[in-house]
Amino acid sequence: MPASTHAPRFERLDALRGVAMVWMALFHLAFDLNYFGWLQPRQNFYADPWWTVQRGCIVSLFVFVAGVSLAVALHGGQTWPRFWRRWAQIAGCAVLVSLGSALMFPKSWISFGVLHGIALMLVLARLAAPLKGALWPLGALCIALPAFVQHPFFDARWSNWVGLVTHKPVTEDFVPLLPWLGVMLCGLAAGQWLLRARPQWLSGPLAAQARPLALLGRWSLSFYMLHQPVLIGILMAVQALRS
Repeated sequence: MPASTHAPRFERLDALRGVAMVWMALFHLAFDLNYFGWLQPRQNFYADPWWTVQRGCIVSLFVFVAGVSLAVALHGGQTWPRFWRRWAQIAGCAVLVSLGSALMFPKSWISFGVLHGIALMLVLARLAAPLKGALWPLGALCIALPAFVQHPFFDARWSNWVGLVTHKPVTEDFVPLLPWLGVMLCGLAAGQWLLRARPQWLSGPLAAQARPLALLGRWSLSFYMLHQPVLIGILMAVQALRS
């Protein structure tokens, strides 16, 4: 049977992705409550380390798991046409995120957020996958480079996606190529190592309590696209009823 169409699910990996989804949803719920003025005292999600560090951890988990998932897909024989079909879904959702954020946050709309970043990084990571052991130092270089190289040229909206900015742009989500490509490359390298040396860590049994997380992880893109409109809609309805 072709591995590309009959590859088994790695439920532990799905559950880890599910953890990232739940953490993200709770973070966004807190953001929305603050946006509607229901979180007291009011929080600064753009500068308070309690929130900025959480955001960094959530994005890191998302991108790292995406790298591991790419390794699993390639190990299962994923072809370029199959890759492009999935990529088109991610890229299309990224466009919808930009449009939706422009309606709600016209001055800080999302031009290059997590889905935009993942779409670009997946292409580059797939091309880099044959490097195998060299992925670790290449990933470390990508992570470190923005700390040492910045230039005003990259501060414009049309060029800040590279990541070598002198200051963070005014936007609701910003996941540039650098340093986040490095996180995905490390995830890809980790996935390749796990499949080669410790496959049981991925394919081992999953506790019954974690199966809902695995189910959520399998529908991560749909959940990502729907959770904020649902949360905001519920809060707007509650606000309308209260008034």
